[in-house]
This record gives sequence, C-alpha cells and structure tokens, in this order.
Amino acid sequence: MIDTGKAFCAANKQFMNGIRDLAQYSNKDLLVETSLTKFSDNLQEMISYHTTLFDQTQRSIKAQLQTFVKEDIRKFKDAKKQFEKVSEEKENALAKNAQVQRNKQHEVEEATNILTATRKCFRHIALDYVLQINVLQSKRRSEILKSMLSFMSAHLTFFHQGYDLFSELKPYMNDLGAQLDRLGVDAAKEKRDMEQKHSTIQQKQDFSSDDTKLEYNVDAANGIVMEGYLFKRASNAFKTWNRRWFSIQNNQLVYQKKFKDNPTVVVEDLRLCTVKHCEDIERRFCFEVVSPTKSCMLQADSEKLRQAWIKAVQTSIATAYREKGDESEKLEKKSSSPSTGSLESGSEPKEKLLKGESALQQVQCIAGNITCCDCGLADPRWASINLGITLCIECSGIHRSLGVHFSKVRSLTLDTWEPELLKLMCELGNGVINRIYEAKVERMGVKKPQPGSQRQEKEAYIRAKYVERKFVERQPASVSPPEPGPKVLPLSQEEKRLSGTEKSPLAARSSDSGIQRSADDSREHLASTLSTNSLCEPEGEKRDPPVPRDSTQLRPGLQLYRAAYKKNLPDMAEALAHGAEVNWVNAEENKATPLIQAVLGGSLVTCEFLLQNGANVNHRDVKGRGPLHHATVLGHTGQVCLFLKRGANQHAADEDGKDPLSIAVEAANADIVTLLRLARMNEEMRESEGLFGQPGDETYQDIFRDFSQMASNNPEKLNRFQQSDSQKS
Repeated sequence: MIDTGKAFCAANKQFMNGIRDLAQYSNKDLLVETSLTKFSDNLQEMISYHTTLFDQTQRSIKAQLQTFVKEDIRKFKDAKKQFEKVSEEKENALAKNAQVQRNKQHEVEEATNILTATRKCFRHIALDYVLQINVLQSKRRSEILKSMLSFMSAHLTFFHQGYDLFSELKPYMNDLGAQLDRLGVDAAKEKRDMEQKHSTIQQKQDFSSDDTKLEYNVDAANGIVMEGYLFKRASNAFKTWNRRWFSIQNNQLVYQKKFKDNPTVVVEDLRLCTVKHCEDIERRFCFEVVSPTKSCMLQADSEKLRQAWIKAVQTSIATAYREKGDESEKLEKKSSSPSTGSLESGSEPKEKLLKGESALQQVQCIAGNITCCDCGLADPRWASINLGITLCIECSGIHRSLGVHFSKVRSLTLDTWEPELLKLMCELGNGVINRIYEAKVERMGVKKPQPGSQRQEKEAYIRAKYVERKFVERQPASVSPPEPGPKVLPLSQEEKRLSGTEKSPLAARSSDSGIQRSADDSREHLASTLSTNSLCEPEGEKRDPPVPRDSTQLRPGLQLYRAAYKKNLPDMAEALAHGAEVNWVNAEENKATPLIQAVLGGSLVTCEFLLQNGANVNHRDVKGRGPLHHATVLGHTGQVCLFLKRGANQHAADEDGKDPLSIAVEAANADIVTLLRLARMNEEMRESEGLFGQPGDETYQDIFRDFSQMASNNPEKLNRFQQSDSQKS
C-alpha cells in the first residue's frame, strides 16, 4: 500500500508539471494562466499532504510492527525453542530411568539423579516460557492498537488539511464558474457574428475555383520548401491510397499522418533521387519520386499542384548540390517557427463549449430540469443519459459510484451530445422520472435530501431510489391479459409492405460503381443521397396515442415491449423501474425483443433509450433477424445508422440466408445500401491498416456524426442536397 501510494504521488507530480506547462503555454490568456497556476499550486499542496500521510504510515505501522516482529516475537521464538529442547531432554530422562534394571543399583541412582535435574530445569524453562507468552500477548494488543491509532490520526490530519485547503479555494472556484458562464454567452454571440460574416462572404465570392497556393521557397526561414496534402500509395499488397501531409525540408521528403506525429522520412537525401510524371496508372495527377533504394508513388489534387510539387522537388535537388550551410542551423529555425496546426487545435475547446451550452439550454427547458432531480439544487450541469434526468455535481458523483448499469453520467457543458441523446433527454426529464421513482416518498414519510444535506444522506437516498427502488409504486399481483400487440412480420410480408409504399426516387440512381468509392467520395455521395427523413423523425409525424394507464397492469417485460412499439418513453421508464428486463423475449411473437418493437414503431429515440439501458443490438428473433435486419426492411435509415454506430453485426444472415446489405439491395434503398457498404468498407480498411492508424475508421465516424447532426439540427441542408440531385436528374 505504501509503495503504491508513493507511486501515485509521483504520477500526480508529473500531472502537476503538465498543468504548469499548460499554464506557461497559455501566458497570453491571463484567466487561463492564473486559474491553472492556482489549481496546480493547490493540488501540489495536496500531493505534499499525501506524501506526508504515507511517511507517517511508514513510521506508525510498518516501523513499529516490524520492530515488534523482529525483537519481541524473536525472543518468544527463542524461548519456545529452548522449552522444546528441555522437554525433549526430560522425556529422554524419563525413558532412561524407566529402562534401568532394579538389580543394578549404581545405574538406578545415576538415572534418578539425571531425571531430578532435568525435571527441575524443565520447570524453570517452562515458567520462563509462560512468562514470554503473557508478555507477548499483552504487548501485541498495545502495539497493534497504538499503530492503528497513529495511522488513523494521520488520516484525520490529512483530510482536515485537504478540507481547509479547498474551503479557501471554493470562493475562487465559484467566481470562475460565473466567469465561464459569461464566456459561454460571449462565445455564442461571437459564433453568430462569425456565421453572419461567413454567409455574407459566401454570397459575394465564388468558391468554385481552385485558389490553392502553389508557391515554393527554397530559402524559407523555417527550412520548409513546400508543404501540403498528397495521396500516397501504400507498399502493401492492397496498394491502398492514404492522404498525408507532405513537406520538403532539409533536403528530405517527409510526411505526417497527424499534425503532432513525428515526420516519417520518405527520401533521406534529395540529391540521390529523381522525380517524374506517371501517366500509366489509373489515377490522375500522379508523380513518382525515385531513390536508389525505393520509389514513392504520390498523387496531387490537381494538375497545377502536381506541376508545382514536381518543380519544387527538382529545385530542391538542384539547391541541395549547391548548399554548403550547416543543417543543424536549419533544424533550429524549423523548430522555432510557428505552426498553423496549433491554431486549428485551439478552436476545438471553443466549439465544444458552444455545443455544451446548447445542450444545457435544450435540456433545462424541460419541466423540472432546472433543478437537480435528487436534491433540488438549482442550475444542474450534469445528466444521467439512461434515466433522462439532470443532476448537480455532487449527486452526479454518487450516480457514477452506482455503476453504469444503473446510471450513465455525462456533462451538459463539457461533453459533446449526439442529437438522438438530446431528444432522449427532452422526452423524459426530472418530472417524469420522479413521478415513477418517488411515487411513495410522501406516503412512506421519507425526507428528500436538500442541497445542503450531507453527502451520506444523499447517497443513502439515491441508492434507495434507483438501486433498491423502494419508492416505486409496486404493481398489483393480479394482471389482466392485454390485447395483442403488433407481431413481428415474416420477411416476405415486410417486403410486400415495403414494395407497396412509395420508394425514394434516389434509389434508382444507386449503382455499384457509384457506391464503391474512396472514403472522401463516399462523404459527398452520402450527402447527396440521404433524405431528410432518413436520420430523424419528421416534425409533423402523427404519433400513436399514449399507452392507457391500465397498461401498468402488464408484467414489466411485456409493458416495456408494448410501450417500445408505441414510442412511449415514460411507460418504458416505468417498466424498467418495475424490474423489466431490457432484453425481454416475447415467446409468443417470434421471440422479439423491445428493441425490435422500437424498430417496428419507427422511433429513433426509443431505440436510443433501450440501447442506453443495455439492450443487445445483435439479439435475433426466431427468424434469425436482428434490429438491423428489421430497420433495413422497413427503410428506417436513421435506425440503421444508429445500430451501425453501436456495433451491430451487418454480416449476420437470417434463416433465408440474407444479410442486411442484400436486403437493402433487393429493396433498392440507396441510402441504406450506402451506409452498409460504407461501414463494410471501413472494416476492410481497418483490417488492412492494422490496430494503429485507421483512416477509414476516422472518415466513417465523421460521416455518421456529420449527418446525424445535420438531420437533427439542419434538415434544410439535406433538403438542399435532395433538390439539387433531382434537378440534375
């Protein structure tokens, strides 16, 4: 424990050094630098308190108990060995005395004298041995309790010091929180202003022309002659093309996969290589850099860029022969030059802050969400996404300790939020959940915690509420059988129903050659083919009426099953509170699960709610069809996108031997075919690249995330894509 604690303190010190470095890098931002410095100083002081605690533990427990073991117990062991030796000698004397014959008087006297002496010695040693036992037992009690008392006193001092330290820091933290709120408002206003400027510039300027800078400079101060993106053909058997950031610097051709990665050298010395056009391969704008040991096939984005890169390489080769300067001086200049990549990375926290504020505003608009669901503290900044409630920071910490199978906690201001999760939070809320989980609080006479209540009181209440579910209104024992719900149709019937509906006019334009493209082309193809209604529910869609109250008389699993089809999230939450199994199987309806019923009901939010509560995305019914199969048959593109993001097995075939891709191809659903083939292409690219470096995976995630956001937040953009396609056709 002591060794692990010291290692923990050492790791914490490294972390503090990182925070101090970050504060130094932020020296132009006074607020960030001051805050990080203050926080690091306080945490450093806590580390010193922790180090002192482990030193006192070393002295109070380890040193004292080791002294007790080495000295007192060793004396006891020596006395025990002596006692056992004398005991053995006494036994031998007794045996020898018994063996002497009575007619040998001399031997009888000798044996008797030895026995008497041995017995006397034994009694003395036995008395000493008993004394050692009593002394050891008495000292053992005092030594152990003394050590533990000292250890607990050290802990008491440690926690008092920490409490005093952070009590002094609390006012500053409150002020900083208020400043961050104001910064969020200012950032949102700045974003609106920038969007207006962007829109104005977009209307006045033509962006269709290629304005890429083609300059190269062999005398650049930072040593970089030319840099930019090029496609590089891999040397593996697949000959895949990957987009990388190339640069010519210090008589070398290098590339980076990401900005912060160390450069990978393609050509060690440009003086030993040549460059030439390549017109004998299938791709355009290609050129080859050849060295004595290897060749590298590259592709530019246009003919202008190819000529510029070839000219830059040729000029660098010529310059390298004349260059006599010291290469180390160039390296120093290169390392001291500013990099544009840091500017791009610096915009990420601002973007995340804006997304977080948007999520906070949307979620807090729901009734009851402006206060913590469990203690009532105002302005909660945390949420439980599987319960659909908002929480204060202290209650969110208690929820985290329950485990993700009870509550999944996420920040409303620091984390990014998928659109389907935001809709889920807006469908439930503190009012709905408290009506379920606190139904019997007043009747039982239980006092709900207040914002100022002790943490132990809040923790006991939250465990009773969500883990033990003590306050949930129990269902009566007698239940009446419900009317049968919608059954899972066989595949042929679903296909007939799908064929009877109006198909998208975009489906006829889908072809194998158009779908099997590179990752970048797939992004444009997906943007031009997905319809507005494919990834989000229509605003004006007529929803089924809510489940009547007598549905609560159902068994919890069946209630969840029925409510999933009717898109009734409050009833689903109530069923889970009553102990419903989220993967409950309806043996009477083809062994379908609530997730399959949610697919048939056509609600993306219902599927998200079940998945957040542990639904198995790969469970298959009696016909061998999982949720992905049913979503594909029904043409629910948004659900297909959600299931693929959650790891659905798209290769699984039903009892007819059809996987989701073959079903989508037969139905001529271009949207779903595109998604499934893009996901399959991503798997193949990931396998070819190995565990590290997954460009296909990054593109795949970007496409799904972009279109999920677009369908939920900016559906007019998808309308624009659809209209432009129809005009072209």
